[in-house]
Order: sequence, then C-alpha cells, then structure tokens
Amino acid sequence: MQLVRQNEKNRARRSRAVLAVLLVAALGSACAAEPPRPAAGANAARGKAKRPGPAGALSAYVEKVKRTQAERAAAAKKWGLANTPLAAPQPPATKPEITTRKGFEVEDGESLPPVFTTVPVKEKIVFLTIDDGSEKDPALLQMMSELQIPYSAFLSDYVINDNYGYFEQMQDRGVSLHNHTLNHRYMPGLSYAEQEHEICDQQTKLEERYGKRPRLFRPPYGNYNKKTLRAAQSCGVKAVPLWAAEAFPDHMEWREWDQDLHPGDIILTHFRGSDDWEGTMPDMIRRVMKTVTDRGYAVAKLEDYV
Repeated sequence: MQLVRQNEKNRARRSRAVLAVLLVAALGSACAAEPPRPAAGANAARGKAKRPGPAGALSAYVEKVKRTQAERAAAAKKWGLANTPLAAPQPPATKPEITTRKGFEVEDGESLPPVFTTVPVKEKIVFLTIDDGSEKDPALLQMMSELQIPYSAFLSDYVINDNYGYFEQMQDRGVSLHNHTLNHRYMPGLSYAEQEHEICDQQTKLEERYGKRPRLFRPPYGNYNKKTLRAAQSCGVKAVPLWAAEAFPDHMEWREWDQDLHPGDIILTHFRGSDDWEGTMPDMIRRVMKTVTDRGYAVAKLEDYV
C-alpha cells in the first residue's frame, strides 16, 4: 500500500478533530471546569504576549477538565453522594430573555420585574437556591465548596442578624446573596409603604454588609402582588425567581404536574437543620443531588443566566 504524505493543513485539521473528541469524552464523564487562560510568553520579535494555538488551548482545557472530575469524584465519595455531580456547560455569552410565567402576571405589570420558576434554556441544567438563613451549618460551606456545586442564597435579616459572618464566608466562596425581605412577612397583606420597607431596607442592609446590592428578590412563601413588584423595582430588583421544585432531606416536592425536572428549573430549599427536618443540610444536599444527577441534570449558577 502506498503511503500518501498529508499537507500541513490536513494534519492541523485532524489534530483539532482528535482533541475535540477528547473534550467531548471528558465533558461526558461529568466534570466541570473553567477553560484556562492562554499562557502568555515573551515574543522577542514584537514584544507581545504569545498565545498557544487552538489545539494547544483545547488540550490544556481537556486536562483541566479531567483534574476537576477527579476532585469532584473524591469529594462525592467523602460526602456520601451516590454519584459524582454532572458538569454544567459553559454559561452563554448572552443571557436568555426572562419573562413572567403565564399565570403569574399582575395587572398592567409588563414593565415590572419578571416572575418565573424556570429559566428558558435547552441544556439539562437546573439552579439551586436556599432561603432565609436560619441554620448556619459550617458543614454546608465545606461540602458545597468541595463538591463545586453552585447555589444562590435568598436571605431574611431577622434570621441572619445573629451571624452575618457565616454568609460572608459563603460569599467569599462565590455564592451570590439576594433579598428575601427583612422579616419574612406575607407581602400581599401589607401596604405599599410596608412592603417597600421590607424589601428596600433589606436591600440596603445587604449592600452595607456584603458590598453589593442584590438584583434578585424572592417574596416570602412565593406570595406577591403588584405593590410587591413595584416596591422591589423601586430599589433595584431586576427579577423575581420563584421555584419549580422544593428539596428536603427525605423527599422532593414538585410544582409541575409530571413531578419531574425540566431544563432551567429552579429548585428551592431552606437553611434548616435537624431541629426542623428529618436530617441535616448535608442530608438535604445528598437528596437533591441524587434527584438531579439520576435524571441526567447538572447544577448551574443562576446568576450566569439571569
């Protein structure tokens, strides 16, 4: 058989194709990682940073993905998860357009922050959110950091004010802190001024404590009216995520008729411990991650999409 020498263009194309297959295989094994920044090198001729070619960058990304997979697998075993959490895809360059879910509208509320339970995406991802702040379990911080599972916290001042530092540690680990009112009151039963106090004064407290004014707000119990949305908008709230499912240590509760997950669903749980639940916060994480992973979903970061 005669051997035919490939030209440089064909060899480069083949190299990129092989590396692309390796990347798909690595991502399919459910590991999450950020793509590496191209390494800078001296360029004697121009004095500019030298960047590796596409094949080199892709190869480095595959290696980082593999390392992250090994770390998450070890953490999953340590924390008693049945399976290693699946990898979320890279977030979109442009966030999807969020609109109010049908049936959740208020009269003449088109210009108000949207109320939704699911983010419009096609990928099999869901979003984990934790409400109020009553239980302050150090094990949760460690567990979520080691498992590299993103989540968002919606905080009420009346239960976090005995230990603001716990949520500062959470923020230092990359968790976004959002508004769940000062005192967790039933919003539709309050006047506009009272709702504004509950929402906007909590905006100010969170900004003063944690250096950032929240963009997201969740009304207590998921109850709201037009006054709620107007008050929230008046002090900087851009969107109102509710939830499609709720997680407990021993079961899941569902909003949807099929009692299942769907791409973009928001999962709610609470900062609770064994005094309130049949289990701890790590028990709850084991439950929700088993549900998510068994159904082929990954947990993504809500703020990357909203």
